[in-house]
Amino acid sequence: MKAKLILLLAAGLLVVAPALAQQAPPIPPAVPAPPPHDPLADALFPPELVMANQRAIGLDADQKTYLRQEIAEAQSRFITLQWDLQDAMETLHNLLTQEQVNEPQVLAQLDKVLDAERRIKRAQMTLMVRIKNKLTPEQQAHLRELRPRPPAPPRPPSPPEPRP
Repeated sequence: MKAKLILLLAAGLLVVAPALAQQAPPIPPAVPAPPPHDPLADALFPPELVMANQRAIGLDADQKTYLRQEIAEAQSRFITLQWDLQDAMETLHNLLTQEQVNEPQVLAQLDKVLDAERRIKRAQMTLMVRIKNKLTPEQQAHLRELRPRPPAPPRPPSPPEPRP
């Protein structure tokens, strides 16, 4: 789910970036920036993690049924929301490709894009909260242990040693 949202946001940035790039040349970073830290990642459990570890955490039949239903409903909502977002992004792109850009129209359309993104994030949060609330404290603790550790940030290159 998160990967799909990131893909959609990246695609959206690819659409808007050329227009923004014309304003000023980008300054390349000296060291690539690490991916942003997700401050909520340690508090919630993605559906993929729960599904992949359902036996390990001891999901019972009622929990499995509930989670399957919630995930199926969320996936259906995500498809509709993603269509809405794509439609809003396409309209924004069309507005931005005009020779003269109507600023009020662009900003109004940007609000529609941001609202579509907000609805997607809200649907994701709803699903994750429902998943967490269906798990026992013991299952949650076990999932925390099973959660993959984030990779260590890359180390900056060492300066070259001076020659004698």
